[in-house]
Amino acid sequence: MTAENTRRLILIRHGKSEWSDVDDHERPLAAKGRKDAPAAGKWLAATGIAPGTALCSTALRCRETWKLAAAELPQRPPTRFEDRLYDASLGELTALLNEASDEVTDLVVVGHNPGLHALADALAGDGEDGPLAQMRRGGFPSASVAVLTFDGPWKSLENGSGHLTHFWSPTA
Repeated sequence: MTAENTRRLILIRHGKSEWSDVDDHERPLAAKGRKDAPAAGKWLAATGIAPGTALCSTALRCRETWKLAAAELPQRPPTRFEDRLYDASLGELTALLNEASDEVTDLVVVGHNPGLHALADALAGDGEDGPLAQMRRGGFPSASVAVLTFDGPWKSLENGSGHLTHFWSPTA
């Protein structure tokens, strides 16, 4: 990978949410989610990863997760709330990322499972060591963070084109 073409994708699954009688889109974070979301932000800040742009699902639990995580970063990046992230499939997530501006080198996506787990697994391709093995063993629990790198423009992002460099989970 060359430094001028390297992109970094940070995937954050929303924190643990409450199960209540409200519409799924409007479910808030549970106490555990309110505790784990800032921990995810602290972990990102400690690694020196500073996203330049954020895409966040419009679901309440994602918005709350991002607000709490971003508060722990040295600088909050511009955030776009994106309806298409809610309940998005692997293909829909990839298509959305292919639209990202090449001016963005570090992009954070705050969304949902099973889509985020499928995306991280597909982009990372083959291999069973390090962060990839950790993610494949333990899944992608709520408030987890996966960091992938790849070379080239966002429109070239496809299955197997990335490398999972970091995986953090509040349960690890």
